[in-house]
Amino acid sequence: MKLKNKVALVTGAQRGIGKATAEALAEEGATVVVNFLDDETAANELVEDIVSRGGKAIAAQGDVTKKSQIDAIVDMADEFGGIDILVNNAGVFPRKELFEISSEDWDYVHDINLKACFFCAQAAAAKMVQSDKNGSIVNIASISAYDGPTLGIHYAASKGGLISMTKALAMSLSKSSIRVNAIAPGLTDTAQPRDGHSEAEIIEMGNSLPLGRIIQPFEVAQSVLFLVSNDASQITGQVLHINGGTLII
Repeated sequence: MKLKNKVALVTGAQRGIGKATAEALAEEGATVVVNFLDDETAANELVEDIVSRGGKAIAAQGDVTKKSQIDAIVDMADEFGGIDILVNNAGVFPRKELFEISSEDWDYVHDINLKACFFCAQAAAAKMVQSDKNGSIVNIASISAYDGPTLGIHYAASKGGLISMTKALAMSLSKSSIRVNAIAPGLTDTAQPRDGHSEAEIIEMGNSLPLGRIIQPFEVAQSVLFLVSNDASQITGQVLHINGGTLII
């Protein structure tokens, strides 16, 4: 197992990419702290499923926009030997046009998609340094940081900031042997793209990709697994694009 005796925290892990990531890490031997905001039923079902397969997991309710709650969530990993892996997955994508975005909208998106990721990374890295762990942090960014979407400019800006922050964190933590990378998924089969789109439209969007289909959450999760494992021991400060070829041109 690639992650035997490792402890991982996945934020926003009750569904979608977060859920698939928690499952993938647990499958490779990691004990997973499953963070969720409000869907306790989904989080508990995920934990039960992981445990039923012989893995280890615990549900951790908490709002990652609150520093005190971040610290409490990260502290939960101490019960299992301390945090080795952080996956900053929690995020929001409100679809609004340019002139619809208010100051409150901007702050809401950046508080979750960028600010929370920084303070989660700060708290996790402090623990890793304290315990002399060669840890790994993966930030879930988005293709929106690259393709200039007109719907959700505040979202695109937050993910662009997350990519810049990934590189700065990687440099800052390199002397402590803590690696920091990002993944920028394209159109993925989660609840997010279904906000405002029919199933037929989702299928058509997938068909329009160079590889001809929408990305599955487990495919993103397997890329997270690669980046946090020793297979990627010399990779840091990088962005891995998973988008079915969208950015070829």
